[in-house]
Amino acid sequence: MRDILLIGLYALLAGAVVGLLGAGVLRLLRGRSITVHVSALLAITVAAVVAGVATVAQAMFLSGHDLQVVLITVGTSAAVSLALGVVFGRRLAAAAVWAAQARERERRLEAGRRDLVAWVSHDLRTPLAGLRAMTEALQDGVVADPASVAEYHRRIRVETDRMSGLVDDLFELSRIHAGALRLDPADLSLADIVSDAVAAVTPLAGSRGIRVVAARHGWPVVTAGAPELNRILNNLLTNSVRYTPPHGVIHIDAGRDQREVWLAVSDSCGGIPEDDLPRVFDVAFRGSRARTPEGAGGGGLGLAIVRGLVEAHGGRVGASNVTGGCRFEVRLPA
Repeated sequence: MRDILLIGLYALLAGAVVGLLGAGVLRLLRGRSITVHVSALLAITVAAVVAGVATVAQAMFLSGHDLQVVLITVGTSAAVSLALGVVFGRRLAAAAVWAAQARERERRLEAGRRDLVAWVSHDLRTPLAGLRAMTEALQDGVVADPASVAEYHRRIRVETDRMSGLVDDLFELSRIHAGALRLDPADLSLADIVSDAVAAVTPLAGSRGIRVVAARHGWPVVTAGAPELNRILNNLLTNSVRYTPPHGVIHIDAGRDQREVWLAVSDSCGGIPEDDLPRVFDVAFRGSRARTPEGAGGGGLGLAIVRGLVEAHGGRVGASNVTGGCRFEVRLPA
């Protein structure tokens, strides 16, 4: 019995020494990755077991051959354990990173939802108040002369159309975020898509003296959903018209490389502040006061919808500053 207690004490002391040394190693590894910490912890545990076994084997006065067999067996088991520890440590690290990224995405989405509610509440409250005031004025006979009545009717129609557009944008954005968007891909000529989009935005651009110029050739064919691709280009053009000063120019061009088809809209808006560039596609983001022109409409959803539709196609969209303005580039898989 006494010998067994002594052997246990020897094993405990050997493991304790290794454990203390391991604690110092772990202290030096503070700030390193989870994989490193898990691997180091497992290595310390295995080393403590090996030290204990080796001490016990020595205390039991095993023959040289038996001691060698014990050490080889323990060493092999230790190597397997370390290999498994490294593999699972990497998986644990990847899971931890994924969980952190998921929490960050959820935080951004929640912040985006709060911003969206605030923006939409403001954008709906203002036109509704104006509509109510104009309707009451017409009902009470405060406005009676034909010219004023016609102007009130025109303004009611404008505000109604603006709210209708905002509701459509909200519906589209909700479909994207809910994963309810169903694409019907087809081979589309970008020349036809661009021609339709330019025709749609020309009245708005013409009212401000802005020219919309499309490249004459080089239009590739892309596989995409026709309504979604139209919406992407219409939103980009409308955004550029909104922020381009009167008598400015908007250019549209496209091309194709080995893996992607690209479509770009460049304007003469004067550029986007560098701090705003990473956020221009965020929900309800309208930019700094310096970029936002007086009276610019929209709910800050157009570019967020562009990003959602592009990503639904497996593509990407970015914004950058160019001489005198900015450039929005959409890239879709070829």
